[in-house]
Amino acid sequence: MVITMDNNVFGLININIELTNRCNKNCWMCGRRKIDREYPELALKYGDMDFELVKKISEQVPPGIVVQLHNNGEPLLYPYFGKALDLFKKNITNIVTNGKLLVQKADEIIDKLDTLSISVFENDEESKEQYRIIEKFLKIKGSKKPFTSLRLIGEVDDKKYKELNILIIRRVLHSPLGSFNYKKLKPTIPEIGICLDFLNHLAINKNGDVSICVRLDPKKLGVIGNINDRALLEIWNDKKRLEWKNYHILGQRNKVPLCSFCHYWGVPTGFDLADTKNNI
Repeated sequence: MVITMDNNVFGLININIELTNRCNKNCWMCGRRKIDREYPELALKYGDMDFELVKKISEQVPPGIVVQLHNNGEPLLYPYFGKALDLFKKNITNIVTNGKLLVQKADEIIDKLDTLSISVFENDEESKEQYRIIEKFLKIKGSKKPFTSLRLIGEVDDKKYKELNILIIRRVLHSPLGSFNYKKLKPTIPEIGICLDFLNHLAINKNGDVSICVRLDPKKLGVIGNINDRALLEIWNDKKRLEWKNYHILGQRNKVPLCSFCHYWGVPTGFDLADTKNNI
């Protein structure tokens, strides 16, 4: 079944699809790496989404909305990345990547993917090699798609990155285990007082579990259905999700299991490094 906005999925503007939860980098601030080490009973079972499931999802995603082909894991590790991307030509496509495979997968990315963001984080031992890869990829890409940005996480000196002449986005570090205990600054809260991610976002993991957002959720507290068993339309209008939505509207997000300890409100928080050093 092909779902459009007329099928009562109004409000859904962004879906994260986890093509793979495997990763080729061991980031010190990664929550799932911390879980692997300290809570092995909650650790992810690493693998890739079956391509037939990707096709099934693509047939139900409303045209024109944002499709981010990542969640946990490095999306460019997916063996059928280019073919998966082809399934979402009617959508605005994006990935967030560590960049290690940008040159290797350039033919599957350039002039096909709409937007791309490369994560750069503080105290990364591989930062010099990452910068070299980014330079090479940008040279190969030239003026073609994807529109590319750098997501600087934590206290990263942006001096050399400015020389790349691409968009720089800053993000505040938070606890590895979830969107709480933010460093330096508190998350931005929208005027309506409701988490924007909850209102317009879904995430689908490699097994087809559909969650209310992309926050780290090893206990699956935010899962509201599985795309293998139910249509996307049905899950979006699930009784549990609508009940949780009402709690958000009433200012009672503490009654939603996953949201009860989350400090994020669906508005990414940026900052100026000079200001943080001056304790502003």
